[in-house]
Amino acid sequence: MKVRFYATFRELVGKKEIEVHGVRTVGDLIEFISKHYNPAVGEQLLESPRVDDKKPIDGMILVNGHNILHLRGLNTELRDDDVVYIFPPAGGG
Repeated sequence: MKVRFYATFRELVGKKEIEVHGVRTVGDLIEFISKHYNPAVGEQLLESPRVDDKKPIDGMILVNGHNILHLRGLNTELRDDDVVYIFPPAGGG
């Protein structure tokens, strides 16, 4: 699958896009990226104080254009032909 990074995640990973194979869920993908590229990715997505039962990540992850919060969250299944987009949390006020 293709995984595309935006804003600060692009800086953390050091690439705009990577290819990943054999990862089964979004949670597994975050673990893979944290292990092989930068543990700060997982920390920012999963360990923020803004993460809770209703919001399992701090940021936005789309699988083929669909927000994982409207799918199965971190348990959203992935296939090798998917495109995943990972965005940091939006700021503003």
